[in-house]
Amino acid sequence: MSRTVAVLMGGPDGEREVSLQSGAAVAEALEEAGYIVQRHVIDRPEIDDIMSIEADCIVPVLHGPFGEGGPLQELLEQSGTPFVGASSAAAAVAMDKMATKQRAASLGIRTPEACLIRSGQPLDLEPPLVLKPVDDGSSLDIAICRDAAEVRHARQVLHGARPRLMAERFIRGRELTVGILRSRALPIIEIIPAESHYDFAAKYQRDDTQYLVDPELPELVGQTCSRWALQLCEDLGCQDIARVDFMLDQEGPWLLEVNTMPGFTNHSLLPKAAREAGIPMPQLWDGLLRECGQHSSTGTDARSGG
Repeated sequence: MSRTVAVLMGGPDGEREVSLQSGAAVAEALEEAGYIVQRHVIDRPEIDDIMSIEADCIVPVLHGPFGEGGPLQELLEQSGTPFVGASSAAAAVAMDKMATKQRAASLGIRTPEACLIRSGQPLDLEPPLVLKPVDDGSSLDIAICRDAAEVRHARQVLHGARPRLMAERFIRGRELTVGILRSRALPIIEIIPAESHYDFAAKYQRDDTQYLVDPELPELVGQTCSRWALQLCEDLGCQDIARVDFMLDQEGPWLLEVNTMPGFTNHSLLPKAAREAGIPMPQLWDGLLRECGQHSSTGTDARSGG
């Protein structure tokens, strides 16, 4: 008998439009795989809104602090309906870039030096550096600062909307990403933006960004990135699906961040890597749905399931 799946998309975060595109693509893939799909465009739902959803499994295809960073996952856990993706505890840590860095460092995974700064607070980290939100994604409100003047200007602009920022040592090199699917590392993708860095426009709006699947890399670099990605996702308790981003310079790879619900637009990276591994979107989501609700019900990262 066909299972009913509720796909949640939208949300109140800055990547709402991206979520709508991703959610539509996921819904189409699930229908192609034979599921009965409900499409729910949400904003910031309450527990009663989630409880009113009648489905065998919920797929929250949202990006950003509310939809991907724990609050929505808490509601899903309270509802008791099985769902795909990270638990609220894992999502909260992964969304916090500084907390992710601390967990990575405890595992011996290299990550660029970084610190938190608030508006008006002095910054000890010397440029070149990157200023970015500590709890958001997709290159929203990011600034690469090569000298002190650029740091001052960027802080004036960014602190208006982001009282708390992360300053991170700038790594000049190649940008790599590793998709994780059901505890399996997918082929690495190298991202080559047409301009200086992989910002929001390069990710979602431009067509001149190059994506090299399974690129040629120095010896052991690919193995290291894949091993670190799997190790960190396991330590965080990320379940089902994730994407882990790295920079590669002459010293080797450096971890940047973990995404617990990667995008599924026509520009998105994890679906590209899965296709390279012989896993088209319908098969990818069918595999995830077959395991929906089968995770452990014990431990700090546990979720309710049926």
